[in-house]
Order: sequence, then structure tokens, then C-alpha cells
Amino acid sequence: MAKVLCVLYDDPADGYPTSYARDDLPVIDHYPGGQTTPTPGAVDFTPGQLLGSVSGELGLRRFLEEAGHTLVVTSDKDGAGSVFDRELPDADVVISQPFWPAYLTPERIAAARNLKLAITAGIGSDHVDIDAAIAHGVTVAEVTYSNSISVAEHVVMMTLSLVRNYLPSHRVVLDGGWNVADCVARSYDLEGMHVGTVAAGRIGLAVLRRLAPFDVRLHYTDRHRLPREVEDELGLTFHESTEAMVPHCDVVTINAPLHPETEGLFGDKLLATMKRGAYLINTARARIVDRDAVDRALREGQLAGYAGDVWFPQPAPADHPWRTMPHHGMTPHISGSSLSAQARYAAGTREILESWLAGRPIRDEYLIVQGGALAGTGAHSYSANG
Repeated sequence: MAKVLCVLYDDPADGYPTSYARDDLPVIDHYPGGQTTPTPGAVDFTPGQLLGSVSGELGLRRFLEEAGHTLVVTSDKDGAGSVFDRELPDADVVISQPFWPAYLTPERIAAARNLKLAITAGIGSDHVDIDAAIAHGVTVAEVTYSNSISVAEHVVMMTLSLVRNYLPSHRVVLDGGWNVADCVARSYDLEGMHVGTVAAGRIGLAVLRRLAPFDVRLHYTDRHRLPREVEDELGLTFHESTEAMVPHCDVVTINAPLHPETEGLFGDKLLATMKRGAYLINTARARIVDRDAVDRALREGQLAGYAGDVWFPQPAPADHPWRTMPHHGMTPHISGSSLSAQARYAAGTREILESWLAGRPIRDEYLIVQGGALAGTGAHSYSANG
């Protein structure tokens, strides 16, 4: 029998919901490109419920315990003596979300003597040390595409919020004011601007498709160039590198995974080559940008705005400079954890567990590491040092 250790974020401050704003969710059975949504044998939850917090348990408890397995769910993942560290040594499976990541460092992987499978409930497995997982033969899987469109929608929202100066204008209303000049002094139209994405995979391409109707000029850079018909359809300009693209753009959105080639990419040097007054959106991973360089660029006016929902570490400490820097639109890491997305990544987590527990192959598109090497989606999107 397996021990499954699941790390989820805390319940709402006023308790686990007893009712929800909506009664149902739209039914989605496939993603753009044709990949089907998760297909577990069954689910023990109602789509639209809060599944990503501790009490939601990703809807897994009944399924696992009725089969004789052990499920431990906690939000306590950091610091000496955390529940995660205490339960890890004999865990067979670790499940974590990018929004409240349980960092599987080389030291933790070495201490987890029984660990065989690390599942990301969502997408983005950089909280797992890929090289250590490869060295120790740990399979790493994520629920590919489950929340890609959720993140893409968040990118579009943040882009418009910054360019149109929405958040400060909303604050004027909350504070009882009505100074129109204060609101519009930093408000522009998105129409006609040049918008570029760093990476045009599932999320990046979805962002481009959603922004095209705004009559913007679209740019992208990616290690894998898109088909010519897609470039022609959306009017895309391809650039060989991020460095070559960003000087042309009024808005840059980062949609790349974190790996050695992207870590620290947006530092003082690259930010200085961007148009003065450009906007930077980062819903990918915080360490793709230099924390303090972004703060400086905003205070000095090189950037007109920065928005995103990824921080390092997560949760971010109270004194993190991004909480107080000017002209930002930061949120907690929520872009991929809408209730709609949770229904998909909870179902996908169960699908992965069903396959692994039964000794069946895990979907190739869910795999990041298997058999001591990058595999499936991981071989396409990640890089390893070993």
C-alpha cells in the first residue's frame, strides 16, 4: 500500500465554503489542439468546488483510503519540523501545487527514501529539483494543459489592468473619490501596441490568440518556431531570442518554464533595452526576473508597470519589495487555480494516481521525468544539468 503526501494551501480565512457563487461549470472535454481533458475512472467531487485547499483534498481521500492507501494532507511545508518534512521520509508519492509549492530540494529527495512519484497538481514542476529526481529515479508528472487557458486569461486581464490603469482607478472609487485626471494620467489604449511573448507554448500561444482581436502587433520568441500557417493567421513576428524581441515591444509577457536558460533572464541589462514605459507581465516563474531589478525599473520609470502572480519564495514574506513597489498589479499565485482549473487538475491528479497504482503507463503528455531521464512534455519544455 502507498502513502500519499499532499501539500495544499490553507482554507479560506472564514472557513471552507458551504456555498458557491455559481451552480455549475461549462463542460470542456478537450483543449486547443485536441488533447482530451483528464479522464479518470471516476471522481469524488463536484466540479466548481474548492479542491485546492486543505479541506478540499483534491477529492482524493475516499478513492485512496477505500483502496487501502494512506493520504496525508497538510499546508505546513516550510521551516524546521514542518509536517511535510516529518511525513516525507516514508512517503511513496508527493503531490503539490505551484501555488503553494512543497519544494522538493535535493536534500529532501535524498531524505525521502521511499519516494517514487512527484505529482504537480497543475502545470510547472520547477519546485521539484529535476536533476535530483533524475538521479534518484523519481517519476515527475504534471497535469499538462489543465490550467493553461486559466493562466492565459489572467495574462490578458493583467495586461489591460496595467495599460488602462484600472487598479488605481478602482481604488479612487473605494476611497470615495472622483478625480478623473488622476485616473487617466497613466491610462492608454492597448490598440496598436506591440505585444511580445517569451515562449509560445500552450499558454503563450493562447495569450497571442486572445490578444489578436485587440488589433495589436504580435511578436514571439521560442526555442521551437510555430508553424508558418499559425504565424500568418495571427500576423506574428518571430524573433530568435528574447534579447532581440523586447526592444520592439510595448508589452512583454513571460510564459516560459524556469530552467537554467531562463533563470535571471530579465535583469538590469535586459530591462534597460526595453522601451521606456513598457509593461512586463510574469505569470510564469518569479526567478525568471531579477527581483530587485524590476523594483528599480519601476521606481526609475523604465517600466510603466509590472504584474504577475509568481513570487519567490511562495508564500512571499511580508517585506517582499514587490508588495510596495510602484505601478504593480501583483496577486498571490492564483492565475492557474480558478475553481474551473481545479476541477481539471484534481481530475488529472487522480488519473495519474490511477495509472501509477495500477502499473499502467502515465499519459506521455503528463510526464516530466521518468526512468532517470526527461520524458514526455519534460523533454520538450525542460532542461537538465546532469
